[in-house]
Amino acid sequence: MENYKKIQIFDTTLRDGEQSPGASIAPERKIVIARQLAKLGIDVIEPGFAVSSAGEFAAVQQISRELQQVEIAGFARAVKGDIDAAVQATADAARRRLHLFISSSDIHLSHQLRKSREEVIRIARDMVAYGKQFVDEIEFSAMDSTRSGRDFVIQLVEAVIEEGATIINLPDTLGYAMPNEVIELFQAVRKEARGGNKVRYSAHCHNDLGMAVANSLAAIQGGATQIEVTVNGIGERAGNCSLEELVMAIETRRDYLKAETNVQIDQIYETSRIVSRTMNFPIAYNKPIVGRNAFQHESGIHQDGLLKNRNTYEIMDPEAMGISRSMIVLGKHSGSHAIKHRLADFGIEPTEEQFKAIYTRFKEVADGQKIVTDNELIRIAGDMTRTQLDPLVLVDLLVHAGTQRARTATVTVRENQDGREESYTAMGEGPLEAVILALKQAIPAEAEFEDLELHSLSTGEDAFGEAVVSVLYGGERFRGSSVHNDIILAAAQAYVSACNQAFMSAGAAQRENHGSRKIN
Repeated sequence: MENYKKIQIFDTTLRDGEQSPGASIAPERKIVIARQLAKLGIDVIEPGFAVSSAGEFAAVQQISRELQQVEIAGFARAVKGDIDAAVQATADAARRRLHLFISSSDIHLSHQLRKSREEVIRIARDMVAYGKQFVDEIEFSAMDSTRSGRDFVIQLVEAVIEEGATIINLPDTLGYAMPNEVIELFQAVRKEARGGNKVRYSAHCHNDLGMAVANSLAAIQGGATQIEVTVNGIGERAGNCSLEELVMAIETRRDYLKAETNVQIDQIYETSRIVSRTMNFPIAYNKPIVGRNAFQHESGIHQDGLLKNRNTYEIMDPEAMGISRSMIVLGKHSGSHAIKHRLADFGIEPTEEQFKAIYTRFKEVADGQKIVTDNELIRIAGDMTRTQLDPLVLVDLLVHAGTQRARTATVTVRENQDGREESYTAMGEGPLEAVILALKQAIPAEAEFEDLELHSLSTGEDAFGEAVVSVLYGGERFRGSSVHNDIILAAAQAYVSACNQAFMSAGAAQRENHGSRKIN
């Protein structure tokens, strides 16, 4: 068996990631993300900047106390007050380190610190020695390393190693470097700094030129054994090295990198979603690994190849990352093979004549809108075969909304097996909540509501929005979507669509039993 280099993953979502414009999280909510990071298998968590506020101190302290299985990094400037706060906040951690930093580039020294190189070396020495009194593991970051003089970085690294630093971080703070420069920097410091072969090396790369992941991988090639990341790549300006992208690059190209991590990749998607929701920071549709389009295919040629062999157009297994399945997006570029395959997923097997009619109508609809949802395809098939195929049909939706009272929603649902209709009413804080609660009464408990996403597709008075609902059924995730200029109606239709997919994919036996579960 080949011997792979183990790469530690240092997550700074809760510290550097939180500095992303538009991202926010209350200190008391940090524990939610920290617990998921521990479940993900992260080696080191940097929970925050303890000296910055009482709330930050309390959050770092809580995470240090609760997550005994993870090493905690206390972040501090090369200032005694920062070090004291970091040491105190992480005192209850089972394993901890002190993460000290000071700038090393001439532009930072001249305009920010207003100190000479000699003064910076003295401060770094003194503060590493001070921190070493309290913590054995000291990570030292020479901020803006990639824009610093190579000789000075080596001198600075030598000085802190002499005082007891055990991990040297060489950050690309402004996302300025190119991969070959990163490799050369790490190799030079390891080789030329006295004691440089006795410490571990870390990389902290920003994404200003879109190179954060590439430069982090280059650092591994240069000798780094720790990479600092954030979930979804959030962070200042253009963000940090994306955890999911880095980990999956290592996982997918083990043959090339000869490296591996401790990350449980089946938790990647869930972690991404939790961070996005908790920090109120949406994920771009085309974001690698976790973006909505990452495993979706609309091109007819791609769809045809994918249906024959997934490896034709996918280099990763989405299910391995906790994503239920790759999705073929039905649109104007989709071919007949993809449409037949999707219909078969729902147990729909039209005759050749019926399929021609279905496909013709599908193309007409697809030309007028970007995506044809599963619900719409099923309805097209039903119209063309004169058969109502949905197990459940949303017959009517009525919402009462006012400023002085809770919102009330009444939904009428027909179950096609026996044709009976029932109405259900619920109240909620808002109209969406009321609609979802009403539909939950109509839908069998086995189809568990999981999540609702809303997306704006256009602007103006008649703006269209898309609702995407996820349900869990039999251990599998099903997603329904609907586009409408009434987003409340779209959400209701998407919920029913997701449930119909679940029931139809469960097979004939489940569909036969479904009728007696709720409406009787």
